[in-house]
Amino acid sequence: MTEKQPELFPKRGAPGEYGPPITQIRAINSGSSLAMVASAYHDYMVRQGFSKHTIKAFAGDLRLLQKYFGNNMAVGVFKTKDLNDFLTWLLHYRGVPCSPKSYARRITTLKSFFGWLKESKVLPHNPAEAVLQVKVRAPLPTYLTDDKVEKLLDAAEKSLKGDKTDPRPYFLTHLLLQTGIKKAECVNIQLDDIDRSGDLPTILIRYSNPRMQHKERRLSFSVDLLPVLDQYINHYQPQEKLFECTPRNLEYVLTDVSSVANLPQQASFEMIRWTSALRDYRDGMEHDRLRRKLGLSKITWRETEQKLAKLSEAL
Repeated sequence: MTEKQPELFPKRGAPGEYGPPITQIRAINSGSSLAMVASAYHDYMVRQGFSKHTIKAFAGDLRLLQKYFGNNMAVGVFKTKDLNDFLTWLLHYRGVPCSPKSYARRITTLKSFFGWLKESKVLPHNPAEAVLQVKVRAPLPTYLTDDKVEKLLDAAEKSLKGDKTDPRPYFLTHLLLQTGIKKAECVNIQLDDIDRSGDLPTILIRYSNPRMQHKERRLSFSVDLLPVLDQYINHYQPQEKLFECTPRNLEYVLTDVSSVANLPQQASFEMIRWTSALRDYRDGMEHDRLRRKLGLSKITWRETEQKLAKLSEAL
């Protein structure tokens, strides 16, 4: 009779957090399936007081291990080479980016999981102890060089000419390059967030989530953009939000402008954000001011600043 596999990581633990308390530790051995042992390891993490975040992260890592080897693979057959092959798959063949942080954590998951099996005398040795410690470098972000920026702006300007004028491509492209805002921030701009009273017009980037309010900031843009903003408002008649369309629609706008500009790679929100940041960094904007303009915490800024420095060196 085929052994019925238990549900992977059933909800257990402290009442109200992981389900009812554990009353019995299931018996496992080297012939037990990966799914069964992973579930038992979940019980162990709960009993040891692992944080909820760690339990969730390790659970996800072990699900990937099962995806690669199958739920029914016995834990006793794992060799170091098997785990190295799994890590290689994560980096190069899974088809999903694996950041340096995620890769390092997944190695930690393997060492913890198989280390527990050794300490519990389920396995005579820990096959993860000697896994390869490959240093993964995060690729530098893509950005638009000055000549490509000019091509993009020239293409956007064409939307203001001809029989079917559309001010949105021009306004959107210039706004993103001048402010470096994210896509989610862009689609959430309210008409009331635009202030024309100062020497330079500004937009307020706001967040409804209280945990994200440290990202709120007011950003200025060129006064020369105001006539195009008025054309845009007259053309589209927005009632509450500046861009009353889906984020995908705005992506299509950038796709069309990139196509007219004959760019080899589509200009995305992220690419234009990095381009804007790099231009400010290269022009000597004070670093803490740039950090605040981008809405980054001091911790996140450390990595961003390093990337901007490397990109600037390559120019």
